[in-house]
Amino acid sequence: MQRFLLLLMGLLVAGGAFGWIWAQRLWVAPGPLATPVQLVIPRGANGPAIGALLTEAKVVADARSFAAAAWITRDQGPLRAAEFVFPPAASLQQVLDILRRARPVQRRLTIPEGLTIRQILPLLERAEGLAGDTPAFAEAALLPETYTYQWGDTRAALVTRADTAMDAALAEAWAARAPNLPLASPRDALVLASIIERETARPEERARVAGVFVNRLRRGMPLQSDPTVAYAAAAGPLDRAITRADLDRDHPFNTYRIRGLPPGPIAAPGVASLRAATRPEAHEFLYFVADGAGGHAFGRTLEEHNANVARWRALTR
Repeated sequence: MQRFLLLLMGLLVAGGAFGWIWAQRLWVAPGPLATPVQLVIPRGANGPAIGALLTEAKVVADARSFAAAAWITRDQGPLRAAEFVFPPAASLQQVLDILRRARPVQRRLTIPEGLTIRQILPLLERAEGLAGDTPAFAEAALLPETYTYQWGDTRAALVTRADTAMDAALAEAWAARAPNLPLASPRDALVLASIIERETARPEERARVAGVFVNRLRRGMPLQSDPTVAYAAAAGPLDRAITRADLDRDHPFNTYRIRGLPPGPIAAPGVASLRAATRPEAHEFLYFVADGAGGHAFGRTLEEHNANVARWRALTR
């Protein structure tokens, strides 16, 4: 700091004690910024270029003074390329400290549960600050979660993190699975979890829905899951009601026509659905249908199920 102040005294006209006082005030004086601002410092920018950027954003009053200060205090560390928040009235000393030591802005991208590749891709493409192309990834390869990143991080790196997170979550769920499940592999658990994720949005229902599908798998019954029918028709959620033609369609993902699990997942399940698939509720239910209140009514027999369906249809008339 003293070297910087001495330089300013030499460069500027003032001399003696008045020069020292003036330079000291310049170093700690409030800057021109009126409100907080987020600013990206690009890679490869030198002191003068950063000074021009800060001056244009009204973070500092003079680019040349900033560049001189950055050069004289260079032994305190390099100016980093990142996105930073500058507070109102930040002094020249504060601005340089932010550029050298402050934590860059942490941006967030949320991948919600139950989305397909077709729905996740636009989230990655529109994420401001991410760089590069989005690499290809498989259905349900990315764990639904909120991921932090910094300006300039690549989409490929974020996809790798989400892929690794899914592998870890699936491995953890599989390691803690209930005994004697009709699931041959972690892949089977992922497929079942994806169906559970699309069947119910209620946390308290996930394990019960999982139990219905496990009971059906054990009996060799078709799963008869509407979300798999929708996936067969549109590789994701339908923007229309399922039709009789959809239910009758011969397709490997149509669980009204096939027995057992479909050949792959139909969406990205969250941790709760992975746990439900590997630790289902033990019960005797074989059926469920919407109850008209956002949840489901469960039945042990076809007669119970038909009664639940009749009640649901009466509510929707």
